[in-house]
Amino acid sequence: MAKNSWFYKFLLWRENTIKEKHFVLIVSFLVGICTAASAIILKNLIHWIQHLLSVNFDADQVNYLYLLYPVVGILLSGLFVKYVVRDDISHGVTKILYAISQRKSRIKLHNVWSSTVASSVTIGFGGSVGAEAPIVLTGAAIGSNLGRLFRMEQKTLMLLVGCGAAGAIAGIFKAPIAGLVFVIEVLMLDLTMTSVLPLLITSVTAATVSYIFTGTEAMFQFSQTEVFAIERIPYVILLGIFCGLVSLYFTRVMNWTEGKFRQYGTSFWRKFLMGGATLSLLIFIFPPLYGEGYDTIGFLLNGQFAGLMDNSMFYSLNDSYFGIIIFLGLILLMKVFASSATNGGGGCGGIFAPSLYLGCIAGFIFAHISNYFPFTMYLSEKNFALLGMAGVMSGVMHAPLTGVFLIAELTGGYDLFLPLMIVSIGSYITILMFEPHSLYSMRLAQKGELLTHHKDKAVLTLLSTDSIIERDFQTVSPEMTLGDMVKVIARSSRNVFPVVDERGVLLGIVLLDNIRNIMFRPELYNRFRVSKFMVSAPAKIVVNTPMEQIMQTFDDTKAWNLPVVDETGRYMGFMSKSKIFNSYREVLVDTFSGD
Repeated sequence: MAKNSWFYKFLLWRENTIKEKHFVLIVSFLVGICTAASAIILKNLIHWIQHLLSVNFDADQVNYLYLLYPVVGILLSGLFVKYVVRDDISHGVTKILYAISQRKSRIKLHNVWSSTVASSVTIGFGGSVGAEAPIVLTGAAIGSNLGRLFRMEQKTLMLLVGCGAAGAIAGIFKAPIAGLVFVIEVLMLDLTMTSVLPLLITSVTAATVSYIFTGTEAMFQFSQTEVFAIERIPYVILLGIFCGLVSLYFTRVMNWTEGKFRQYGTSFWRKFLMGGATLSLLIFIFPPLYGEGYDTIGFLLNGQFAGLMDNSMFYSLNDSYFGIIIFLGLILLMKVFASSATNGGGGCGGIFAPSLYLGCIAGFIFAHISNYFPFTMYLSEKNFALLGMAGVMSGVMHAPLTGVFLIAELTGGYDLFLPLMIVSIGSYITILMFEPHSLYSMRLAQKGELLTHHKDKAVLTLLSTDSIIERDFQTVSPEMTLGDMVKVIARSSRNVFPVVDERGVLLGIVLLDNIRNIMFRPELYNRFRVSKFMVSAPAKIVVNTPMEQIMQTFDDTKAWNLPVVDETGRYMGFMSKSKIFNSYREVLVDTFSGD
């Protein structure tokens, strides 16, 4: 930037006039406005496209356009990503978690708009995913790039990424508390006095802007006409367990189907054909799978079951008690395939809306079946549909507090706060018995790249493995004589020497203490070779091994220095405990200090 530019002068003025901690509050306010604007634009784009395509649909007839629209949507979105964006923009929350774990907190500038465009086309044409994960990535990108624009430090960038995510949730759902809690539970940012105020400012600002432009009413109209009774708590506990099992099914099947799509590699057209065929067929058979599914949630929360089978071949079963259960049960099983096919085939969307959708159906089915039996208490089907939304969201995202506050703010159902908490906790505990990580974080956890609330593990995750490798060790070959070895020792400041062959593969190490008794006897210089007195290393560290596993290796071997090799066994350097401890202290002070 040229020194005479107005922006450079502004940055200098800001540094001299406004303290860093005060300027962060200003930037967090700007992030709140921008994320709310993005959320409003995305929602309006989706609704405009959906209205344009479905305005002439006849409720009591099968619409064959359901076979076409979703395929067109994921094709346009896939081509946009492939030829315009030229970058992977799927799994938005996972990308944010990765950016935070790498201490870069740098999200590419195109994410400010690319996810909005791709997800609006995908969902507007009927893709069976949600808009929330793309808008969270958009919000995080806004926070990251505004911070970089104002030359904020790395620690502040991480906070602004969290602010962007909180603002996105608050803006699209009009749920400021849920936005704040989401950042704590899902993005796993620790709250300190430094971070809580910017997060609150962004969340409240985003929600306020949404209120101004979209009204103050809750996203889902819900009126509690049936008071919750304490006697129903056992049923609520059972619902929590059921929601946990539904969450487990969703998580496992989503992973499995995404794995199938990954087998096609970079073949865009094969993925599109598979995803498009699956999605269009499922939506044609089960029209409620079309789009986000919020219409279905609205029907169930208001007791309007008759509208669920509109445009479907099951329309004649509208008045059947068990017909509705079978229909919704099949949707419960098929939703995960529709969502996976949408993203796998080239579309862009998240799992927020699918988890809310499945939870609402799961809660309704639970109450509807229970009410059939004369020996059970009557359960309010719309109340339990509401509770199910919190349960499945808590299980899928491993975020019980987010589930509670989001559903309460989405619907205004604060009178059900106690059962919401019971269902969310029950679902979370149930899935935790089978899956220790959420759908967002399990891939990063497998690679050891997941930031957690456990401070020691968090610091180890933030450590850069490459920066800890020490490369100033003198290598020797197995054919070298003791005399040659002594010359190498004279040039080195280390007491460990890696032994490598002509290809650079690590064969062993020479410890100075092991040859101290012979290295000062010249008559032995030509008698002994390195291959005679080298020893095996206590262990070898393969590059890119998670830091937590590396520390476990040090503990198991009781070693202070261990060699590092690549996947083929080629020597790369050494790691030492002292270097790791020094880096640990630096990261701890830099990242977790609360000043």
